[in-house]
Amino acid sequence: MKSFIHNYQQSTRGLSLVEVIVVSALYTLIMLALTSAITSLYRTNGHAFAQAYEVYNARRGIELASRDIREMTFGDDGTYPLVSMSSTSLGFFSDIDRDNSVEYVRYVLATTTLYKYVYNATGTPIAYGSTTPDETYTISEYVQNKLQATSTFLYFMEGGVSASATSTVTDIRYITLNVIVNIDPNRNPGEYTLRSSVAPRNLKTTP
Repeated sequence: MKSFIHNYQQSTRGLSLVEVIVVSALYTLIMLALTSAITSLYRTNGHAFAQAYEVYNARRGIELASRDIREMTFGDDGTYPLVSMSSTSLGFFSDIDRDNSVEYVRYVLATTTLYKYVYNATGTPIAYGSTTPDETYTISEYVQNKLQATSTFLYFMEGGVSASATSTVTDIRYITLNVIVNIDPNRNPGEYTLRSSVAPRNLKTTP
């Protein structure tokens, strides 16, 4: 009976101090190795993750801009659909929120951010402001078009002929958007270019 109790006590005793130290050391080494591996992963791929996120946002923004441009129409005051055009900005009328009231919309590349400004029709007779927008949206950040001297907006006339310096808004039939996204031009992965081509539906008619 005494032998049984003695053996039971031996088999159920806890870890010795040395064993605890060894187990703790092994656990610490494993955790340090995992932490180092995770840190290295994020350090190596963090830039790629951030770049992919900005490209995703830019793609959504370009899709929104393309829809707005495609649906451009005459302003509620009778103004022609396309108002202003340059390599870095585009102004036009469009019912962007589908409320049967046409808004004046401007897409503007300011340094490295592409913005969308919305101006609502007000008053009687109807008028549109052009100084302080009623709504402002960020379409895409880290846009490198200006850095690379690349047009954000390109314009074409009937037959796909590129617009010239003497072309007017009534000559335009086709618009393309080009957005170069790169959160850090000095690092890889490099830039990503998004393109969209739009034929506005109401540029061939008169009110």
